Amino acid sequence: MPTFSILDLAHIIQGATPADALGNSLDLAQHAERWGYCRYWLAEHHNMTGIASAATAVVIGHVAAGTKTIRVGAGGIMLPNHSPMVIAEQFGTLEALFPGRIDLGLGRAPGTDQRTLRALRRDSNSAESFPQDVLELQALLGPVRSGQSVQAVPGAGTNVPIWILGSSTFGAQLAAMLGLAYAFASHFAPDALLTALKVYRGAFKPSDRLAQPLAMVGVNVVVAETDAEARRLFTSAQQSFASLVRGTRGQLPPPIDDIEAFWSPAEKAQASRMLSYSAIGTPETVRRQLALIIEQTAADELMVVSAIYDHAARLRSYELLAGLRTSLDSE
Repeated sequence: MPTFSILDLAHIIQGATPADALGNSLDLAQHAERWGYCRYWLAEHHNMTGIASAATAVVIGHVAAGTKTIRVGAGGIMLPNHSPMVIAEQFGTLEALFPGRIDLGLGRAPGTDQRTLRALRRDSNSAESFPQDVLELQALLGPVRSGQSVQAVPGAGTNVPIWILGSSTFGAQLAAMLGLAYAFASHFAPDALLTALKVYRGAFKPSDRLAQPLAMVGVNVVVAETDAEARRLFTSAQQSFASLVRGTRGQLPPPIDDIEAFWSPAEKAQASRMLSYSAIGTPETVRRQLALIIEQTAADELMVVSAIYDHAARLRSYELLAGLRTSLDSE
């Protein structure tokens, strides 16, 4: 049975501040630790008014300092935005501060638009060197070799676990070739999920990091006392994705009673496709939906995303979800 983990985008809800979002992230992580979640990941996005985790390593340190046992990491660091040396130093430092608790998920996309990419002082073609940058980063986090003149301090010898993130077969092929864990972004880009998992598992080569494939699948989950309430809470995510389709960005909106009045048929079709890997409803409804996803994907781990406007409702959703693992174990 897959373990459950959390991907937190540190959503800034309408009417709130980044400080509010980061405080809620820590509070959720502390609850998640008590409820038995495996990992708590944060994602790098830039120039987005609704996401507070741009300085991802800093936020990971904030969450790790306020928790004790849950693994904390990046889902992910967009490596084209950084030199491998800087990331090795950042995550080596996190590992030194919180030993045995840090994960490093790596993405190939910039996590932003071209204008912001220039503001980050990165080349628009930097993603082309992603495989080489991953290898360089692995080496910097690995044991120091004889004659090595450049070391990440802290970083060298920490062997921080690396995950390759992706939404296509490119990342699957790279993760398989390098013998690394693989996480698919099916919570917003599900189209190639099953193909990518097949490629990853079929081509996987054992490494000193990983003896067998380890696949994580992203899924949107909202659990509430009634199906109707869960569907209503989910309208915050649906509005956000419809706005993305429109080419607009903003803070996470409150739920609405009639999502059909909000979006056009074309927006509904596109947003719904992006959100197709979702489980929404009561615990029993979500249990059935997750059982189907697990059967379809054979995922080793589910990375859960819950873009819920009300923090108390978000906590309750994750609490109810945590209680489902026992029943899913018996499927």
